[in-house]
Amino acid sequence: MPCEGCMERDNVSTGATMEFLLLGFSELLRLRVLLFLIFLIVHLVTLAGNTMIFLAVVTEPSRSPMLFFLCQLSAIELCYTLVIVPKALLSLAGAEGSAISFLGCAVQMQLFVALGGAECFLLAAMSYDRYVAICQPLRYAALVSEGLCLRLALLCGLAACALALGLTAAVFRLPFCRSRRIDHFFCDVPAVLHLACSHGYGPQLALLAACLLLLLLPFLLILASYLRVAVALSGISSSAGRGKAFSTCVSHLAITLLHYGCATFIYIHPKSSYSPARDKVVSLVYTNVTPLLYPLIYSLRNKEIRGILRKRLRRKKIAQVNGDAIRVVMCVG
Repeated sequence: MPCEGCMERDNVSTGATMEFLLLGFSELLRLRVLLFLIFLIVHLVTLAGNTMIFLAVVTEPSRSPMLFFLCQLSAIELCYTLVIVPKALLSLAGAEGSAISFLGCAVQMQLFVALGGAECFLLAAMSYDRYVAICQPLRYAALVSEGLCLRLALLCGLAACALALGLTAAVFRLPFCRSRRIDHFFCDVPAVLHLACSHGYGPQLALLAACLLLLLLPFLLILASYLRVAVALSGISSSAGRGKAFSTCVSHLAITLLHYGCATFIYIHPKSSYSPARDKVVSLVYTNVTPLLYPLIYSLRNKEIRGILRKRLRRKKIAQVNGDAIRVVMCVG
């Protein structure tokens, strides 16, 4: 059955001279300047916080596996925000949204899904690290080696990229014969699928398969690790000992709940229940607030990170004092 607007089918299917229009928050024109300033400040603080964590860990001569994973997570968050937020800021700067090419939209979706999937897999790897640290502490150094951490990080990235490429290819092979206006501030999967004139189940099955592999599989691995941790903690007679052991998992649990809570709310629902306004609000939290909170969680809950940051600040103060002393001597001389 022909669908409304299918005269655009040929151009859109091939991507020839095709552009989408990201509407962003065009319905809030009166608040556009305020939203732009808030987004910009949050974006800059997020970049500063994750860059600080990344550089602090990278420049540390000896790193524990958890610090290695935190460094990878900060790198993902840096890339994640750079893929989404600048285009959202441009959308806010324009009264009627921001244009994005067919290829640009596909690349943005590919990077967004790949980075989000890599974070899911990385959270699963971090849960294994916590499991070994609590359940097999004497074998921790042997089981969680530097080589294993590197292999896990590489596997997380490659698996996420492959799955994201398959999902993006499935979405952008569809004919888009509805309006070219994407009611979102970036090329999110549900928002782009909503414009497709295909009513088959193929795209939905591709999205479901990606969700199962990128969200559910890592979540089950995390759940299995923490079930083993819970069993191990129940065998510790001292409440102080249980609290100390559990405190090592709090940061990871907080990040996992934030990440999976938002992702599940957006992607695990049928197409018929798609709500642009709801998804934009949740995506706003998912792409702006949670990356901002991650460095705070690391710095407040992780003793190693706090120790590294304190050491960097001491060195900076010592260097500043030495520099001031040299300038005073030179002036006196």
